[in-house]
Amino acid sequence: MSAHFAPRRGLIVAPSWVGDAVMAQPLFMRLHERHPGLVLDAMAPSWVAPVLARMPEIHAVLPNPFAHGVLNLKGRLAQGRELRAAGYDAVWILPNSLKSALVPFFARIPHRVGFTGESRYGLVNVRHRLDKQRTPLMVARFAQLAERAGHLPAEPLPRPRLASSPEDQARTLAQLGVKRPEKLVAFCPGAEYGPAKRWPAVHFAELARRLHHAGVAVWILGSPKDKAIGEEIVALAGLATEACRNLCGATALDAAIDLLALADAVVCNDSGLMHVAAALDRPLVAVYGSSSPGFTPPLSDRATVVSLKLSCSPCYKRECPLGHLDCLNKLLPEQVWQALPAGLTDPHPGTRTISIVPMTGGTP
Repeated sequence: MSAHFAPRRGLIVAPSWVGDAVMAQPLFMRLHERHPGLVLDAMAPSWVAPVLARMPEIHAVLPNPFAHGVLNLKGRLAQGRELRAAGYDAVWILPNSLKSALVPFFARIPHRVGFTGESRYGLVNVRHRLDKQRTPLMVARFAQLAERAGHLPAEPLPRPRLASSPEDQARTLAQLGVKRPEKLVAFCPGAEYGPAKRWPAVHFAELARRLHHAGVAVWILGSPKDKAIGEEIVALAGLATEACRNLCGATALDAAIDLLALADAVVCNDSGLMHVAAALDRPLVAVYGSSSPGFTPPLSDRATVVSLKLSCSPCYKRECPLGHLDCLNKLLPEQVWQALPAGLTDPHPGTRTISIVPMTGGTP
């Protein structure tokens, strides 16, 4: 793409994971910096769209109706033809798959920006080369697409920031028929990728009991797939609903964003909601097992990463290849408790000794 090119209407082909969509926001910020007046739309799956809708950089969110792994060439051709009338002069294609580049090609968008990926010669005509050594963080890889091909993004990158207004929050509470407790910690026990990224329910339950004794209520947030683990945490904790409330599956993602914004702190796995909480600037304790904060850290100065850093991790597997899941089973509630904000759990902040060395979110 020429240094003098000034797109006026652009399209983002968004990732299919909530966390990746959050980490893409610095790219959108950079595009607006580079091209003042740019109108930027995003094409995203329905489960990712609510996150993009909370970004001021995105003008409109268009549906991406294609199931993961399904080619549906006829459907992609039809959607591409429909998009021709929108007059997009540039598109930034964030996934690296060949399929993700088809609709922009069929839409005849002249400047199609992305990594070469799955040999997408011709489909992507402004091609970037991925250098994993020079850009170890996913957020930097996305942000690179705002630059001319061959150039890396300037540091520091802006941090993701999602919008949640008091009006949004009040509406969500009214719809659920709940009131915000005086002190509130949100648990996000799910991880769509697999069980090797999920801190055990028994540990979450023990932490919930500790918080209850400190006068702090717990709300458990997640998708319908997380409802069972939420119920398990409640059962193991043995607490009343007011003390430990399972809201997994009870809210859409946009409502979950508002509930996270209300929390005094958030405890979560390396998951999409972790990145959402970081982008809402909530105090955050992120538990890492099979994945690495060196690749997808929470992008917030108020985040603390807790990890045992075992020799077998990160393995990036969906399930523990050794069968013991020591990276998470042996990461005890005491370690997460000590990483929570002192003023929330300790009536005498400053007297507590932290026995772990937390990593700060952002560039490790």
